[in-house]
Amino acid sequence: MTPLLSVVIPVRNEVVALPCLLADLADLRAVGAEIIVVDGGSSDGTCELVQGHVDQLLSSAPGRALQMNAGAAAARGEYLWFVHADTRVSAESIRSLLEVLNERPLWGRFDVRLSGAGLALKLIGWMISLRSRLTGIASGDQGIFVARQRFNAYGGYAQMPLMEDLQLCQRLRAQARPRCLRPPLSTSSRRWEQNGIWRTVLLMWCLRIAYYCGASPEKLARQYRRGSML
Repeated sequence: MTPLLSVVIPVRNEVVALPCLLADLADLRAVGAEIIVVDGGSSDGTCELVQGHVDQLLSSAPGRALQMNAGAAAARGEYLWFVHADTRVSAESIRSLLEVLNERPLWGRFDVRLSGAGLALKLIGWMISLRSRLTGIASGDQGIFVARQRFNAYGGYAQMPLMEDLQLCQRLRAQARPRCLRPPLSTSSRRWEQNGIWRTVLLMWCLRIAYYCGASPEKLARQYRRGSML
């Protein structure tokens, strides 16, 4: 029987965060969802810890787009749900997703909150969710879900080192506005905390603007890894 949903999780050295996500998804798997982990060359024991907790463990060259496309190619579900390894998923979010999928939307995404404490991080999560509602564009940590047949018809994620999620959303938005689910996913705030909250916000906005202005995703990826537009 074809499952309604396949969850695709790209990973690389996520031995700390991934068990929490798999625990969140255990009840979803118990009701028939397919869980697929795609490893991009972990060396920390990530692959060993997923045994018995997933339906498929795949290997791929590193790169989020490559890994997610590999998972999508192996998936059997009517819908694909792309979830980052450092995401936490509540039971309420899962119920909301299953209810919406019964309506057979083209695609959608979740609101998001950052895991850290403090008003600034709470505000940033709220701003990300609002921006997504206004623009119809989602980032990868918002748990994008999409009808598998349409995803395959588009050729999956573009082979880009950065902004592959925005590019996919632009194509999907041309067909339909996303379904915006309010029960938020929780995503790790480690990037903001390590690099500085407002510095990271500024960097992400600069990267987006540069992308929309035609900058090379390869150049933007180097700047993202360096943590600076300079």
